[in-house]
Amino acid sequence: MYPLMEEQRRLAAANNSLVAWKKFGPYLTERQWGTVREDYSADGNAWEYIAHDMARAYAYRWGEEGIGGLSDDQQQLCFGVGLWNGVDGQLKERLFGLTNGQGNHGEDVKELYYYLDSTPTHSYMKMLYKYPQQAFPYEELLEENAKRTKSEPEYELLDTGIFAENRYFDVFIEYAKAGPEDILIQISVHNRGAEVATLHVLPQLWFRNTWTLGYDDHKPKLCSASTDAIVASHQALGQYQFYCDQRPDLLFCENETNPVLLGEETAKGKYFKDGINDYVIAGDKAAINPAQEGTKAAAHYTLVVAPGQAQVVRVRLSQPVHEAPFADFDQVFADRRDEAEVFYDCVQEAVTEPDARLVQRQAFAGMLWSKQYYYYDVSQWLDGDPARPTPPAERLHGRNSTWRHLHNADIISMPDKWEYPWYAAWDLAFHCLPLAMIDADFAKQQLRLLCQDGYLHPNGQMPAYEWKFEDVNAPVHAWATWRVYQMDRKLNGGYGDNAFLEAVFQKLVMTFTWWVNRKDRDERNIFEGGFLGMDNIGVFDRSAPLPTGGKIEQSDGTSWMAMFALNLMRIAMELAKTNPVYQEMATKFFEHFLYIAYAMTRSGGGRFNLWDDQDQFYYDVLHAPDDSRTHMRIRSMVGLIPLFAVEVVDDELLEALPQFAARAQWLVQHRPHLAQLVSRWQEPGKSTSHLLGLMRRSRLKSVLTRMLDETEFLSEHGIRSLSRYHLDHPYEFETEEDRFEVAYVAGESDSDMFGGNSNWRGPVWFPVNYLIIESLQRFHSHYGDGFKVEYPTGSGNLHTLAEIATALSERLAKLLLKNADGHRPAFGPAGPLQNDPHFRDYLLFHEYFDGDSGRGLGASHQTGWTGLIVRLLQQRTSM
Repeated sequence: MYPLMEEQRRLAAANNSLVAWKKFGPYLTERQWGTVREDYSADGNAWEYIAHDMARAYAYRWGEEGIGGLSDDQQQLCFGVGLWNGVDGQLKERLFGLTNGQGNHGEDVKELYYYLDSTPTHSYMKMLYKYPQQAFPYEELLEENAKRTKSEPEYELLDTGIFAENRYFDVFIEYAKAGPEDILIQISVHNRGAEVATLHVLPQLWFRNTWTLGYDDHKPKLCSASTDAIVASHQALGQYQFYCDQRPDLLFCENETNPVLLGEETAKGKYFKDGINDYVIAGDKAAINPAQEGTKAAAHYTLVVAPGQAQVVRVRLSQPVHEAPFADFDQVFADRRDEAEVFYDCVQEAVTEPDARLVQRQAFAGMLWSKQYYYYDVSQWLDGDPARPTPPAERLHGRNSTWRHLHNADIISMPDKWEYPWYAAWDLAFHCLPLAMIDADFAKQQLRLLCQDGYLHPNGQMPAYEWKFEDVNAPVHAWATWRVYQMDRKLNGGYGDNAFLEAVFQKLVMTFTWWVNRKDRDERNIFEGGFLGMDNIGVFDRSAPLPTGGKIEQSDGTSWMAMFALNLMRIAMELAKTNPVYQEMATKFFEHFLYIAYAMTRSGGGRFNLWDDQDQFYYDVLHAPDDSRTHMRIRSMVGLIPLFAVEVVDDELLEALPQFAARAQWLVQHRPHLAQLVSRWQEPGKSTSHLLGLMRRSRLKSVLTRMLDETEFLSEHGIRSLSRYHLDHPYEFETEEDRFEVAYVAGESDSDMFGGNSNWRGPVWFPVNYLIIESLQRFHSHYGDGFKVEYPTGSGNLHTLAEIATALSERLAKLLLKNADGHRPAFGPAGPLQNDPHFRDYLLFHEYFDGDSGRGLGASHQTGWTGLIVRLLQQRTSM
């Protein structure tokens, strides 16, 4: 069949539950060890309870991990690639990294791997893992990072010299689906070195261990069907064939914990999870089952690869039985690759520059590869399983103990699958915009997921992340819901999915009410949400009791709530077009926004404001027990977030909603103390639009003057999270016992706050930059070309807000695009990443970027919110 619409057809069939094209996908995490779910300790130290060295022998309770892995959507049958270079002390079955306490800047994966391609149905996928030919430097990475201070850079795998003289293998792992349950897998091994090198390749198949929990006695089974095939039998899944080309050795053991390696007891005559590892590494024949059956199996290939050459391993996992499983192998791969090209040619039609297309394509790949089957039932986790030891009593009053309702067993978009192999509410909201460009149904499903009963707390709170569900993330879910709805409507030729919009709206009203009841303790519409995902941007840990006592009246928390109110107002207005009852809801959130706007200017009963007239900027306010208030004069992203609370409504929409329009008009006429504090509702702007925002023209210009100053927030690569002013002028705060300081740090954190694994004290972060750009566009849609400000500040050049939004988009895009020297700023100084043809076109999408140089920092694979680059690249042609 002509390939033009094949992936689109598969996607439609999958999303309409006609054909299960998404049943198998890259749903394995890359690190199950060190997660909260697997922690059954008394002290809650998840990093120590199961460490990397224990993982090869420990059968997990809640999920599985693997390199380049694949599983079904309930993670019952799993596939992953094992490797051995002949010198390592263990198989390379999982990715290595430092725990939060081992890294000088917190946890960090110490591997080189790249996601290169994927279609939304995972009909074609490709990734690359770079494996050294010498012994992997586990101890060197641990020891060197332990020596380094927070003022020094992290010691990375490339820094060890392990890739010198190209003595490594490029291992490409590719998947192509001949059917929804017929998956072809090709592993291509390239020897980049100058000498012949041997690599052991072990495609591995195993079942997640559910049979030792005590809920039922069914145990699935893998067994040898012939010299080149394994049969996988599972009560729920049915029977699959695992075909292995070239008749490799087939090795079997059990996916069960080895008590000997864990120092628990002596056990003989059983074949534990690390049996294949022990057989390959140490030649221990007693570690594998001679009967060739078990719950974990591997096909063992020994490849001798000439310098500069490649060899290929081919396997096939299929429910249909094939007499000649490799006869159509090459053709299926060729077809799926061609169809992937056609699909992305359509998606990237507006992106014409080859390098921009490459960056965008790999960003999409990272988004799709970062899906994960996430399983966590808090009640079972707290109480334990029938056939396993009872968890320690301490956990009944510890982490997540008030979230017993939470039961998650879904495919969820992760920030990444090593550093953050668990969902985070505000990360997920940002993920959904890039995902909606290629699979709007999946994006909508993700947004609905966190609003479902097994996620949303009965009190209305949205779960933050598994380390502490009760933490508070910025409430951006309504914003993402509205944006995804708009994108989906455009893709559908103007038809909007009101059922989706209404379902999410109803639950978000509960979340809004939770905020109002729980985070506005004095009922003054001034909010204190805690750290709100911004970790160490302030003087104190805003999630903990203050050393001064009292509380912090948060400029960002209050602004997020103003934005939340406007988002819900706009959604309600859309729903009111077909159901007039929603006009009342729209009015409620319009009025609530006005009260929040008033409170931001009149906090403290008129005695103190979040807006500081002296500095012409927004600050947090420390409200002491003696009722005194102090502006925390830190020029940070906290003071820019008020920009996000902006909405533009045109006359046409108001005419369609007469009840809302009348109530809005009454409020601005009869409550002048509210109306005068926001950008004037009654002043028509461009194209008879009306603006709701926290800032009038004068305040908007004042904030933008600071934000667009290259000596303050504006960097070559976007808006910094902290003004560079604080490099020479640190903010200091003293109490009777302590002295606190916040100073600009362009790169990695020098603070221990939040474990030192995050930094908002200078670097550029994509999500808030994206919201800044979008807000400027909305302001421009009202004010038009007549409203101009200096850009950059002090340059004497006046630009419209739309032009500035475009310029900021370009600065962000330049982080990942090649410059005139052929270098990508995110890759840092010249070296293999910039110059080597086997590195320079493989992209990493970091968590954040150095505020001066643009170098990528933090989690190296957090394609999640940095994946917003796909939106910016798509919009460049239309800006």
